[in-house]
Amino acid sequence: HDVNHLLGVVEETLSEERRQRQVIKEMLQKYQHLAHHDTLTGLPNRSLFADRLQQMLAQAKRSTTLGALLYLDLDKFKPINDTLGHDMGDLVLKEIASRLHTAVRESDTIARIGGDEFVVLLPAIESKQDASTVAEKIRLALEQPFEIKSHSINIGCSIGIAVYPEHGIDEIGLMKNADTAMYHAKKNGRNNVQMYHQGMDP
Repeated sequence: HDVNHLLGVVEETLSEERRQRQVIKEMLQKYQHLAHHDTLTGLPNRSLFADRLQQMLAQAKRSTTLGALLYLDLDKFKPINDTLGHDMGDLVLKEIASRLHTAVRESDTIARIGGDEFVVLLPAIESKQDASTVAEKIRLALEQPFEIKSHSINIGCSIGIAVYPEHGIDEIGLMKNADTAMYHAKKNGRNNVQMYHQGMDP
């Protein structure tokens, strides 16, 4: 009887330990997710984006495929926060994240790196035209009005594209040139896509 009781106590202790280990494991997973994702949209944040960008460049160097970085800045987003409030702005950002997912492949990475700034990584593309096609899909997706809480909100976005290796062979070069191209999209009346080319002024 004592032996059975003892076994019962041991089993209970072990199952409690297993449960606690599971709780700790889940907490760690949650923490790791929070450390690498934007809390509002659930998209990768700047640190996870940097990792994925390194992976994309390593993959492109090993193979003969290209990789592209799209730098995306929302047009007319600030007035939403100013006139309709930050809660409405947050709802729009969440909707933007879900629209972005519909415009890209499973293997592509979308990250939010600033208030109204997003980047998209397109690994393993065949040509510059592939990057332009995706950028145009994104532009059209975000050009449609956002119907939120009886408001119809029009935003749009300006997108700059830099393609590895032609427009940069490392993270800094690609980011800088995609950013330059995005500013040109802004200067050209917004809501358009610009591919970086040699001689574009920063």
